[in-house]
Parts: sequence; C-alpha cells; structure tokens
Amino acid sequence: MSPASTGASTVVGAASAVPVVDVADSRMAPGGSGYRRMSFALFLAGVATFALLYSTQALLPLISGEFGVAPSEASWTVAAATGGLAVFVLPMSALSERFGRRTVMTGSLVVAVAVGLLVPFAPSLGVLVVLRALQGAALAGLPASATAYLAEEVRPKALVTAIGLFVAGNSVGGMSGRVITGWVAQEWGWRVAVGVIGAIAVACAVAFRLLLPAPRHFVAGSLRPRVLARTVREHLADPLLCRLYAIGALFMTVFGGVYTVIGYRLTEAPFSLPQGVIGSIFLVYLVGTVSASTAGRLVGRLGRRGALYLAGGTTATGLVLSLAGSLVPVLLGLVLITAGFFAGHAVASSAVSKTATRGRAQASALYQSAYYIGSSAGSTIGAMAFHAGGWTGTVGVGLLAILGVVTITVFGTRAARVAERRQRRFASLSPSGV
Repeated sequence: MSPASTGASTVVGAASAVPVVDVADSRMAPGGSGYRRMSFALFLAGVATFALLYSTQALLPLISGEFGVAPSEASWTVAAATGGLAVFVLPMSALSERFGRRTVMTGSLVVAVAVGLLVPFAPSLGVLVVLRALQGAALAGLPASATAYLAEEVRPKALVTAIGLFVAGNSVGGMSGRVITGWVAQEWGWRVAVGVIGAIAVACAVAFRLLLPAPRHFVAGSLRPRVLARTVREHLADPLLCRLYAIGALFMTVFGGVYTVIGYRLTEAPFSLPQGVIGSIFLVYLVGTVSASTAGRLVGRLGRRGALYLAGGTTATGLVLSLAGSLVPVLLGLVLITAGFFAGHAVASSAVSKTATRGRAQASALYQSAYYIGSSAGSTIGAMAFHAGGWTGTVGVGLLAILGVVTITVFGTRAARVAERRQRRFASLSPSGV
C-alpha cells in the first residue's frame, strides 16, 4: 500500500539530510476550503441517502390502509430497502476500490434517485417492495465509499469529526424526509409525498457531484474475487472489527424497530395524532445531528468504550421513558433514543475506519452491511413485536439489543486490559525493560 494511502512518512535515504515529509499534511483539515466543500457535499449525500432509504417509514399507516395489509407486511417497504443495501454494500465497496469513491457514490445516487421517481407509481405492495429493494441496492455504493473517502482524504485527527458530519447528514435526511412526507401525505397522499422526496434527492445529488473535491490519495485496487475474499476474511478475523460490526447492528436494531412502529402507536389511542403531526415528531432527528457531529469530542473525553457506554445508557433510558401513556415523556424518550443511537453509530463507524489499515472500503462495507441488517431486523421484528404485544413488545426488543451493546463493550474493555497487562509483562521481561 502506498504511503499516501496509509498516512506513513516518506524518507529519502537512510542517512539523507532531507527532512521527513508527513504525507498526511496534504490531506484535508478543518478550516480549509476543500474540507468545507467536502463536508457539505457528503452532508448532502447523507441527506439524500436517509431521505430516500426511509421515505416510506413515516407513511406506513397510510400504505397499510391503501393496500389493506398489516403493519408487519407494510414494514417490508422499509426492510426491503435496508436489506438491499446490506446485501450490495460489499460488492459496491469493491467497485469503489477499483473505479474510485467519488465515481461509485455519484453512480449510486443517480440510480437511487431514478428509482425513487418511479416509487410513487407502484401499483401494488409487491411492486413497491421490489422498487424499494432496488433503491436500497443502488444506495449501497454511498456509505462504505464515503467513509473510505474520508479515511483517505482527511487528516486522521479530524476523521471522527468528518464522519460525524456525514452521519449528521443522515440524521437530517431521515428527519426532513419524515417531516416533509408527513405533512405532504396528509394533504395529497403518500404517493405525492415520496415523489417530493425524490425531487429533493435530485437536488442533493447534483450539488454533491459539483462540490465534492476530486480524490488525491486514492490508489486503485483489484477487482479479483480472491483478493476481495482474502481482505474480507482478514477483517472478519479481527476481534475488534467484529465487535464494532455487532455494535452497529444492535444499535440499528433499536432504531429501526422504534421508528418503524412509532407511527402506528401515535395514530392509536390515547394519542390519535394526525399524519402531519406524526411526521413532525421526527424533528427529534435534529438531536441526532448534534450528537453525531460532537462524537469526536465525546471520544476525546471518555474514550471509545466510554462513549459507547454513554450512548447505550442514553438509548436504554429513552426506551423506558417511551413506555409512558402521555405524549411529553414519549417525546423525551424519542429524543434520548435518537441522541444515543447517532452518537453510538458515529463512534463505532469511525472506529472501523481507524482500525482498518488496509481494505478500508471493505471494512466499512462490512460495518454498513451489519448496520443495515440490523435495520431490516429491527423493522421486521419490531413490527412483529408490536403486533403481538404492543409498544411494550417493541421496547423489549430494543432493550435486549442495548444489553447486547453493553455486553460486547464490557468484553472489549476486559480484552483491552488483558492485552495491556501482557504488553507490560513482555516489556518487563525484555532486555530493554530490565
């Protein structure tokens, strides 16, 4: 791997008087015009990705009504999109290794937007689910390629913040998509609502392509299946990466379940809210924008594992609060769930990019695959739990997932302490440690 791709220093000659050049100095850093353009471009890509990916989530009660299906069946319009992304994110990451991050991200947005403009004309639930699966598959080129682009083009110290801004774009896209579709659907129906989201995504895609700086540190890789399989095996053999993948999946299981079902809960007694008001509930995503963009400072103060404990505890507290029978504590619960989720996601995804020293696109793709498998599982299992046991059932699924996050983090903490003790013991026994 070239020095440019690793951030290593370049030295000319063992005894040369030429000073060492830090290749990382040529990467983007906060304050530069290129960094600002890059941040805004990927922010818009995040907006388009989440707005399209979850465009039907706030509309599930209306879709259930039009097609005469249960919540668990309507939830497939969400699960199919996230499932399509989970399946195709690894192949798309391989394409980005060969043809470039910016090229793959642009192509993904173009195809996803084109499919999004067809979604409003779906004649049946089956066709709608197929279109949503295609849309998710197209969007698969964005998440892993974006984090790999950032890892290559941004200075390491600014990486968590940069990824946090991309995740913040996810939260804004998820929030604006749900709020806009809620109010538009209340007046003109769910088909017009998803059409409006498609038009917004077109604008985001055009601005993204115009603003994103050309990559300067990308080194083309191989598309050979054997090389790809070896890279994937190496990542899956890394205990830390596997723990991060599981944490991302479990956080998203909570989030997918809660936001797939919340619309059904709020349309029922004792709330009985109209569709537009339910859509406005998703303004709590703004909390996720803040928590994701400040994840870097959180890690700086508490460390990665401390930040994950805080994110998990915040999410669990929100789940418990959401069990209340009045609107205010339910809203406060959603705020805490959203803040905890986006902070945990930003911390885990940036840790993947830092941990992987090679095949970053594949490492990020595996994380995104696990993450969206969690979303699909959360959407489906959360809806089934709601059908069987009401909101309490959905919250129970979420609390079990958070217990998994905490358990994995505790295990990681103990593993790190054991490794530190072994390293100190080895140092004390070595000649230099005498």
